[in-house]
Amino acid sequence: MLENPRSPRVRAVAKLTKRSARQETGLFLLEGPQAAREALEYRPDTLVDLYATPAAMERHQDIRDAARSAGIEVEFTTEAVLDAMADTVTPQGIVAVARQSPASLDEVFAASPRLIAICEEVRDPGNLGTIIRAADAAGAEAVVLTGRTVDPYNPKVVRATTGSLFHVPVAVGAELGATVERAREAGLRVIAADVGGEDFLARRGLLAEPTAWLFGNEARGLEADALVHVDLALRLPIYGRAESLNLATAASVCLYETAFAQRAAD
Repeated sequence: MLENPRSPRVRAVAKLTKRSARQETGLFLLEGPQAAREALEYRPDTLVDLYATPAAMERHQDIRDAARSAGIEVEFTTEAVLDAMADTVTPQGIVAVARQSPASLDEVFAASPRLIAICEEVRDPGNLGTIIRAADAAGAEAVVLTGRTVDPYNPKVVRATTGSLFHVPVAVGAELGATVERAREAGLRVIAADVGGEDFLARRGLLAEPTAWLFGNEARGLEADALVHVDLALRLPIYGRAESLNLATAASVCLYETAFAQRAAD
């Protein structure tokens, strides 16, 4: 059992909260039973280490059984060690280390997607994690992140995806122009979610066709040099008195409206 919160092994795990350590090692941190459960079910090949308190393993015997089936040994620790490893105040007794496994643009477009999300300079970890989760829920085939978007392996992003990071391919470090060009070659219409765009309802019928949604920065939206790449820009109507919609909320609406339209057409 790991008992020393200051041991080199514990410190190495804790360093994964920092982007520099994640870039150097190619690893990232998972916290809590839900993240461990999703990784074990969908991407056990990416798991490197699984740490847990005895009490947590007693509560989550399904995780213990899944780890055993995947040939992964659970390393028991004290509560103090788990707290030292984790980014959250309450890691719920389970922490894991996994290999980063981003998709390439070739993989994304080789799958002939009908719905993808492209994130350009999304900086808030919670927003990005929620967009990935919404894309997964809406049945999107991939999420593509440009080089100016927050690291998807940031612990806050990972938590906000609630496991969707293991369900939907996520490409990282892409260049926006190249991504849009590949999307068009794959037969997708590229639509920007933008407050200066046309009314959403007026062009809603287009969403039944293969679509790549482009979402921009929380504060500034999409810059002019990004908007020149798209085929169309649409804005969601505000019927009440809200000043605007949160980025992740707007993205969820756009993705689900497209999913509804595509399934109705099918």
